[in-house]
Amino acid sequence: MKKMNFKSITILFSALLIGIWSCSSPKTEEKEEMKKEIKFKVKVQEVPVGDQTAKVFHLENGNGMEVELSSFGAVVSKLVVPDRDGKSENIVLGYELIDGYDTNDYYLGATAGRYANRIAKGKFEIDGTSYQVTTNDGNNHLHGGNFGFNRKNWDAEFIEGEESMKVKMTYTSPDGEEGFPGELVSTVIYEMTADNKLLISFEATTDKPTIVNLTHHGYFNLSAMKEDILGHELKINAAKYTPVDNELIPTGELKAVAGTPFDFNTPTTIGARISEIKGGYDHNYVVKEQHDGQLTKMAELYHAGSGRVMELYADSPAVQFYSGNFLDGGLTTNGITYSQYMGLCLEPQTFPNAPNEPSFPSARLNPGEKYSHKIELHFGVK
Repeated sequence: MKKMNFKSITILFSALLIGIWSCSSPKTEEKEEMKKEIKFKVKVQEVPVGDQTAKVFHLENGNGMEVELSSFGAVVSKLVVPDRDGKSENIVLGYELIDGYDTNDYYLGATAGRYANRIAKGKFEIDGTSYQVTTNDGNNHLHGGNFGFNRKNWDAEFIEGEESMKVKMTYTSPDGEEGFPGELVSTVIYEMTADNKLLISFEATTDKPTIVNLTHHGYFNLSAMKEDILGHELKINAAKYTPVDNELIPTGELKAVAGTPFDFNTPTTIGARISEIKGGYDHNYVVKEQHDGQLTKMAELYHAGSGRVMELYADSPAVQFYSGNFLDGGLTTNGITYSQYMGLCLEPQTFPNAPNEPSFPSARLNPGEKYSHKIELHFGVK
């Protein structure tokens, strides 16, 4: 095990959250202030990753939730939330040491970009000009290429708030990186709230017409990796999905999920019908057929044993449900081997291969425009 040398600082602060309760009668009116002190804590470390130095932020909200963020890959390396008995445990897959993210072929907890998901043959056109980007998934492009945003060291800073804590990360991708046109300046803000929410906001600007699709690629397991995810109950609020070919490229169709093993409109255990899906779930669920910019509840994940619930909200048109099919047992973290189905991903996004399907929501970004994408993860118990 490589020894980590780091500098660390710790900041403690608190916020007063004030609630007002009132009652009235024909003769009297009384108001009572209810005050609850929420204690936030942040520790910032500098950790070597190869020949670079990553900033690692450990945030605690005093309500049983902790988040660890690394500037290398703009990664969520740990996400700790309480179960129904108040026991807080990590519920995302990650590497034991931060320098493990220097490879991160599984994209554990990473920011995927410039283009999350797949582009057929790594080819697309903009205004009659053809572009060839890296093909790193057989014949196709996946998640930004060989050195996508998951393998970049982002500039990062901590931002203190009264009722939340934020970490802002920025990366400038030069024109031509991995074959993409235009210099792209991207930011992601991770915000942890006092009421156990993780809010993720992406923005990007370009100096040439280009394509953008940024998302968070976290692997969730609400049992805290005590079992695989096949017994988790999942609900996805989507009437359609995009069928794929044998290389997992969408065919261009939108197909109804009703009456198929893809239907999660009512809570269903992931393992109930997974054997009917060749290779397991790795499909784009259509929540909206076009961008509308509205935050929408896309999915809800529940683990009966722990009582943990995760609600997923986003303003993108779709969400990719991936059941961890390619986890192959090649990584062990804290004594837990990440074998098939040990974690699942719910990746809000525009559609895979959208640059080559005119009927799909556009992934184009022009100079003078701002790309924006918001994701919210709400944690609770039942």
